Amino acid sequence: MLFRRTKLADVRLIELEPAVDERGFFARTFCTREFGAEGLETNFVQHSISSTTRAGSIRGMHFQRHPHAEVKLIRCIAGAIHDVLIDLRPGSPTYLEWEAYELTPHNRLQLYAPPGFAHGFQTLAPDSAVAYLISAFYAADAAAGVRHDDPAFKIAWPLPVADISAKDRAWPDYKPNP
Repeated sequence: MLFRRTKLADVRLIELEPAVDERGFFARTFCTREFGAEGLETNFVQHSISSTTRAGSIRGMHFQRHPHAEVKLIRCIAGAIHDVLIDLRPGSPTYLEWEAYELTPHNRLQLYAPPGFAHGFQTLAPDSAVAYLISAFYAADAAAGVRHDDPAFKIAWPLPVADISAKDRAWPDYKPNP
């Protein structure tokens, strides 16, 4: 795996290194030794998947508040997504900045999102599926989010919004920490 830094502090875009032959390819998507050598989380207590039917649908922008903040390792396994992270860590050099990444099964990229980042995505293709490794158990009382169209961030989404949950539409305006 190749670990590439992004413009957001502590975020990594991970490129798989497939071994290719006439049958196709084999690639590791996670290795505790390699992640540990990069100083990244190696303990993932949940493995989850989401499936979204319509292109243009948005899921997010989600995070869990302390002490349940989580690392996410994100990979698109069907379709295509426009994946977005927002740095919500006061004191971070990239606080309140966001960046988007296109993840597809064909480009074989994974995204490492540290604790303190809001995460969400828009599907670029129908029947898109996303697999996650998550470092903390889900805690409903710590679940939080920001709106996809919050004026504090001005996220540029590539497609008109086809679907979004009522919960994700209802997050209040983000109030930055001083």
